[in-house]
Amino acid sequence: MEWTRRRFAGLAGIVAAGLALGVGELAAGIFDQVPSPLAAIGGIVVENTPPAVERWAISLFGTADKAVLAVGIAVVALVIGWFTGKAALRRFWVAAVVIGGFGAAGFAASLSEPHAVAAAVAAASLISVAAGLGLLWALLRSLAPDASADPGAETIPSDPERRRFLALAGIGGAAAVGAGAVGRVLVAAVPPPPAVELSAAEAIPVGPEHDFLVDGLSPIVVPADEFYRIDTALAIPRIEPEDWSLRIHGMVDRELTLTYDDLTSADLVERYVTLQCVSNQVGGSLVGNALWSGLPLQGLLEEAGVARTGTQVVGRSIDDWTAGFPIEAVFDGREPILAVGMNGDVLPRRHGFPARLVVPGLYGYVSATKWITEIEITGWDDFDGYWVPRGWAKEGPIKTQSRIDLPRRNATVDGPDVLVAGVAWAPTRGIEAVEVRFDGGPWQQAEVSVPLSDQAWVQWRATAALEPGGHRVEVRATDGDGGVQTDVVRPPAPDGATGHHMVSFTVA
Repeated sequence: MEWTRRRFAGLAGIVAAGLALGVGELAAGIFDQVPSPLAAIGGIVVENTPPAVERWAISLFGTADKAVLAVGIAVVALVIGWFTGKAALRRFWVAAVVIGGFGAAGFAASLSEPHAVAAAVAAASLISVAAGLGLLWALLRSLAPDASADPGAETIPSDPERRRFLALAGIGGAAAVGAGAVGRVLVAAVPPPPAVELSAAEAIPVGPEHDFLVDGLSPIVVPADEFYRIDTALAIPRIEPEDWSLRIHGMVDRELTLTYDDLTSADLVERYVTLQCVSNQVGGSLVGNALWSGLPLQGLLEEAGVARTGTQVVGRSIDDWTAGFPIEAVFDGREPILAVGMNGDVLPRRHGFPARLVVPGLYGYVSATKWITEIEITGWDDFDGYWVPRGWAKEGPIKTQSRIDLPRRNATVDGPDVLVAGVAWAPTRGIEAVEVRFDGGPWQQAEVSVPLSDQAWVQWRATAALEPGGHRVEVRATDGDGGVQTDVVRPPAPDGATGHHMVSFTVA
């Protein structure tokens, strides 16, 4: 069936909407004062998404959730563009209202971003809307060159009209894709943080007793570019050190304001700490161990003079994301830090530059505030962090966990001697032992690496002689307090998944 003018007009609407989006993303990539419209609108979507949907998205897409959301917003915009283009074939003012409305929505959403400058955002929004409307007008005129004529929405365009339309749509589509792609690359390619020499009391070096160096086994210290990232920021904040400060206030005797120079010029400490996202499934990848450099949080709060009535530490990000945890976690010996470094280098932007909180033993949603600008001391019932009203528990201690890295699920391995290996963690308690069993048989002890600290994960490995065919291996850990990892299967919500990780594989 041949396309009518109305269908060609729908395609014109898609191309025009794509160009408007692409120009908006390109402006965001070129100018620091202009936020990404996809990220800004995505932030509004996240804020208003039902908690159950958020949990589903994180569990399904993991670290790709932000990219999926951006694609989803773009698809919705293009679908609306299809219907707008068809309506605009006879009533162009409809397109002006719809595309102009999208521009206004993007402008309003972008103003909520911390680095947005109103004049720059307004200019970018106007240019995006003008580009989209201009292309749509040109495409519709190519279908009906005589503006005074009835375009005949259900008629078939002539060959010359189709050729003009398709040539112009091809150019416009290429421009839309090119602008959008370049813009997304520029938005994602945030410049590295400035090089700063951090003076820190060096932690123990990693040796062969800490890291088995087995191919396919998670390294004992995860490189920064491989470390998991879960947060609500759809675009990494571009914060310059000279523009940043940290305010410590609330139930304190005296407020403190610290600059980046105050932090980096101080005598720092280094701590190996394993962090985990509460959304991590049993056996999941939303967990990692790193060497963090920073200032002890206890000393900072003591300098501020914490009031006895203060029972909660609230961290607030530059984008107003919040987390809160019991103040006892600052003074019970676990040694949380205000981190400015990761794995011996300056803290990467994607992991919280200029500074973030690292609190051993607590899931990130209640403690790990990135891009932090405020620490407030409150009462326990006076404030709930971002995720608590969304159905997650107020307190989030990390559970004793273990994971199988080798063999991979459904892998075929050579026999008869089969190596199984993985990691185990119980921050603040440490790992006392790891056990494995094959095909539901008896538990047997695995070899465990020497821990870098009670806050860090360990590696484990074991070897078994297995007959050819299908097998299943299961793992459990015992923490330093004698607690054995439970086999009761529970989902991540509301306070972390439980159960034993099991992997099926075949011995050749």
